[in-house]
Order: sequence, then structure tokens, then C-alpha cells
Amino acid sequence: MPLLPGDVTGVEGVLTLSAVPVRPGLSATVELNVSQEDTAIAHRSGTVPVLATPRIVALVEEAAVLALDGQLAEGYSTVGVRVQIEHISPTPVGGVVHAEANLEKVEGRRLIFHVSARDGRGLVAAGKVTRVLVDVDRFLEKTL
Repeated sequence: MPLLPGDVTGVEGVLTLSAVPVRPGLSATVELNVSQEDTAIAHRSGTVPVLATPRIVALVEEAAVLALDGQLAEGYSTVGVRVQIEHISPTPVGGVVHAEANLEKVEGRRLIFHVSARDGRGLVAAGKVTRVLVDVDRFLEKTL
């Protein structure tokens, strides 16, 4: 049974908020066929027609969100609060990138993922993404 807002608990690296506790080990992978819209030029983050670092960040965040799919109680979500990424190798337009997120640690409402992206030539990027569990209604009240 999902917990009520404010009843988020974390015990020994387990976040209980649904019938299935959120535990380290959850993971997901997403795939991207790199197009012109994904390049550093298109993202205004550089002048080279290769996969942009901001696009890699979005891709690993997407994988982290997907890893939690079906795990959170209704009315809850996560928001990104920290991204640490090293972009190691370029991927050209036409390349295929697989980004993976693995839930490594649960610290209260903080969910820490190890993330990586690979293409046909090997490791493209690696790092960590931290997301925080929020009650969506309470979170959105902060925007008013």
C-alpha cells in the first residue's frame, strides 16, 4: 500500500513508498540513434557535429527515470538535483548510443544512480545522477 505524503521512509538503503520498496539494483537502458538534432551544434554547446554533452545528460536522466517506472506511489515523482558526468568519447551522427542507469544507493529521499553511455566503439560517458523523491503537489506549490 502506498504511503501518505510525508510518510517516506528510508531504512538501510531501502525507500518504502509503494507495495514494492525502491532498492538498489533497479536499472534501465535507453537507446538513441544520434541525429543532427542531438549534436553539440544543435544544442549550442559546441561547434562540432557530434553527440552533445547536454544530450547525454538528458539520456542518462531518462534512463534513471525509467528505472523507477512503476515503483513510486501515485502522486510522487523524482527530480534531478545533481549530475556528475565525464564525456569521454565522441559519437557521430548516425551512431547508436545505449545509456544505462543503475540505482546504486538510497539515502532517505535521495536516489543515487551510476550512469553510463556506450556506442559501438565503447564507453562514451560515465558518472552519477542524483534524483530526489518529491510529492508532486507539494513540489509544484513551490512554483506559485
